[in-house]
Amino acid sequence: MRVIIIGAVAAGMSAAAKLKRMQPEYEVVVYEKTDVVSFGACGLPYFVGGFFDEAEKMIARTPEKFRETGIDLNVFNEVVNVDPVSKKVIVKNVKTGEEFEDSYDKLMIATGASSIIPPIKNVKLENVSTLKSMEDGVRVKELLNKEENKNIVIIGAGFIGLEAVEAARHLGKNVTVFQAGNRILEQVFDKEITDVLEEEIRKHEVDLRLEELVSELVGETKVEKVITNKGEVKADVVIIATGVRPNTAFLKDSGIEMLQNGAIIVDEFGKTSVEDIYSAGDCATIKNIVSGQDTYVPLATGANKLGRIVGENLAGANNTFQGSLGSSCLKVMDMEAGSTGLTEVQAEKLGLDFKVKFISDFNQTNYYPGRDKIYVKLVYDAKTKVILGGQVAGFKDSVQRTNVIAAAIFGKLTTNQLGMLDLCYAPPFARTWDVLNVAGNVAK
Repeated sequence: MRVIIIGAVAAGMSAAAKLKRMQPEYEVVVYEKTDVVSFGACGLPYFVGGFFDEAEKMIARTPEKFRETGIDLNVFNEVVNVDPVSKKVIVKNVKTGEEFEDSYDKLMIATGASSIIPPIKNVKLENVSTLKSMEDGVRVKELLNKEENKNIVIIGAGFIGLEAVEAARHLGKNVTVFQAGNRILEQVFDKEITDVLEEEIRKHEVDLRLEELVSELVGETKVEKVITNKGEVKADVVIIATGVRPNTAFLKDSGIEMLQNGAIIVDEFGKTSVEDIYSAGDCATIKNIVSGQDTYVPLATGANKLGRIVGENLAGANNTFQGSLGSSCLKVMDMEAGSTGLTEVQAEKLGLDFKVKFISDFNQTNYYPGRDKIYVKLVYDAKTKVILGGQVAGFKDSVQRTNVIAAAIFGKLTTNQLGMLDLCYAPPFARTWDVLNVAGNVAK
């Protein structure tokens, strides 16, 4: 059995490693267009901000370690075409431009996603970068470490953009953020939570500009200023963080079904609409546990888990992936926030009969140092009270409380049950009625 895997980051190498462990005699061939494999891009903002300085810490395993297991890993080789009828791929050597053909019995597509570059004039000026690849990270870190680069402009206020804000402020830079929409993180959090996070950002002297669209970058060779629909701002460095798009354009004639944005639609086995072709990671959909819909959630957690399932199924198993809640979190300056399941906006779009409850409380007792505000929002079924989604923001242990809500959603708990859930209590960690108990009881 000859299995070809396209892409050697999270999903691809999770699948390759699992497949080779289960079927050591299989030929497992991996093609990767860069020389960076098994790379954790989530660490990039913290690398750039000087929270750690060793880039290799973001590499889970080196190419040599994978090859030692018998995986035929080929770097600087990009698959440019897939022919499902003849079960062949066309591969281009990135360095020489030479193309060659290879054949497979089974194929996995794990090509990930690339940064979306908005239609901004002069976007190719020097000192302008995305923050997606290892190469990006090294370049941006170098730029931010130069003392003369004082004014940092970040375009986009999603996860990467806001993590880049913290990185730049950690290095003492002046930071301006432009967001085309009327609030930050609008795909993941509802307004009650983003209001709290926006206040925290501004408290740290960040110039957060909502509903402002960047149209042009100005400079002779290096960027010097940013032009928007409302004015202009000085800029020594510009970081573009306006979202990602699946790397699937090379599959346009393959017959593989995709979402409108190019994400490959897969079932619970990781199978595509074409026989013997699987997919996972940032180039593919993932099933939402609550809605049952095929959704695009480009997160490392889902990529690794579905990648592993695909590896098992390529080895001959018939295992299913239980799906995703889209659980995600981030640190915003001194605050942290997490979201899981459906937001109110998503529940509305699905036409569900639901209710919401938003509360603020405290994370622990008042007599132990470290007490601070914590905010919880629950989305739940109006009739059954089964929890559909939850969001938490605060200064300590907010994300771990989001994980409790994720478990509650997966277990189909009701708000009543959450209200009486036996959660740990000690003065440094919670109040006798934890904020989640309070949220559940209020929602009853």
